[in-house]
Amino acid sequence: MYAEERQQHIVDHARRVGRVDVAELSAELTVTGETIRRDLSVLERHGLLRRVHGGAIPVERLGFEPALAARDELLTAEKDRIAKAALAEVPEEGAILLDAGSTTARLAEILPGDRKLTVLTNALPTALSVATRSHLNVLFIGGRIRGRTLACVDPWALDALGQSYVEIAFLATNGISVERGLTTPDQAEAAVKRAMIAAARRVVLLADHTKLSADHLARFGDLNEVDTFITDTGLDERTAAEIESRGPTVIRT
Repeated sequence: MYAEERQQHIVDHARRVGRVDVAELSAELTVTGETIRRDLSVLERHGLLRRVHGGAIPVERLGFEPALAARDELLTAEKDRIAKAALAEVPEEGAILLDAGSTTARLAEILPGDRKLTVLTNALPTALSVATRSHLNVLFIGGRIRGRTLACVDPWALDALGQSYVEIAFLATNGISVERGLTTPDQAEAAVKRAMIAAARRVVLLADHTKLSADHLARFGDLNEVDTFITDTGLDERTAAEIESRGPTVIRT
């Protein structure tokens, strides 16, 4: 197992059970305790875990939110596949909305050059990425920029979304569960995401499997408000079927 795979396993396990133990991981993965401690140090630097005596706990349990750069470095292959699958949802013309997030940013990078689209986004990196493409009409949803996610929030963003209507909103989320729907750590971002759902004819959620059952402070939507949920094969078929029973079509790629 490569270091990246081992570290992803550690993060997944921590999110699933609430903590990880160095000795248990060392035995399970057949590596030394020192190797596990190095992995935990790497994951802590990336803002994904917080070291505690004998192990680590996921930052979500402490109310922390990983920065965009840290999230962008994980599950890159899965996020690329999700973004490519989302291309099938992009219309030939019309208006679409791109939420702030590491997977939605990948979709922005591969938007086809032969479609006449108006792209609304509250994500500063996404706006900069697509602004120079002559075939796209880019509308930046302004407001206060959150340094952690580089997303615009608060009244200016909400006012702009309240006056907009798009064909499809491509949404990101920090957490998704059958019990609690869609959640995110920040209340201001939750308000913007709710406004995005209200501004769209269809909602397509882009999220890798690690977002499953990771519930956060602010709830912004129900599963029945999502038309299509595109994720990776790390989501098992049983859970996918349970999610589909609540409304959205689930695509595992």
